[in-house]
Amino acid sequence: MTYPASELILNADGSIYHLRLLPEDVADTVLVVGDPDRVGLISQFFDRIEVKKQHREFVTHTGSIGKKRFTVVSSGIGADNVEIVMTELDAVRNIDLKRREPLSGLNPLKIIRIGTSGSLQHDIPLGSVVASSAGVGLDGLLDFYATDESLWAPEFCAELRQTLQLRLQPYAVEASATLLNGITSRLIPNLYTGITLTCPGFYAPQGRSLRLSPQVPDSIALLQQFSWNGNRITNFEMETAAYYLFGKLLGHEMLSLSAIVANRVSNEFALEPEKIVQKLIRDTLDWLVA
Repeated sequence: MTYPASELILNADGSIYHLRLLPEDVADTVLVVGDPDRVGLISQFFDRIEVKKQHREFVTHTGSIGKKRFTVVSSGIGADNVEIVMTELDAVRNIDLKRREPLSGLNPLKIIRIGTSGSLQHDIPLGSVVASSAGVGLDGLLDFYATDESLWAPEFCAELRQTLQLRLQPYAVEASATLLNGITSRLIPNLYTGITLTCPGFYAPQGRSLRLSPQVPDSIALLQQFSWNGNRITNFEMETAAYYLFGKLLGHEMLSLSAIVANRVSNEFALEPEKIVQKLIRDTLDWLVA
């Protein structure tokens, strides 16, 4: 198979279209963030930085701590941007960009999302961290991809669709068991695990009401009580399920860690959310280096 120029779009230097990356720019371990400014908050802890690239909201720094090499990439907000990031990261690892042909075998990445989120449970307080055991997507991305993969808990998704009166069909994907089992509260203090709901917007999709009201006004209360085989929805944000979806379909290890900066049940928001994120960054790097 040879990918035509209209499908595999490359820049003049041979780098992939949006991320502007070449294969040698990407480490085996990738940290993904939403906010472009957060890339520098992570790379400041590197002993050296060898790559700095930026195009639109996609900022990439690659460097190392000791002998451990990392790439940090920002996606911007939302599942649509995640589709670009994951597809292009995979392309630089698994496609010969010069010949426009797939490489033989799979070259998997270990990808950890460091993000922020709102808690849907009273007992998950501000300043804690949620490791997403599964991500549930309300973004509709799965409808556009041909796959025979059996995703997690279709009955759960059907019940959630009915509860939220959705026209689209949610999908659910589990985290990498290897990464999820490798992280504990000893490594990341105040750690919780649970199902993360990925929403296609910040306001009505997450139950917020300003001048426009959500279709289901009591969605926060409904989600707080919603569970499946003892698994509850712990938090929601705008990227995790999309990362898990492409991690599964493309064969990469994926784990999402969310710093809790809001509690939607108690209507609290952290006074200094940046400090919560910075602590999660330091703890995550310590875990990965160790």
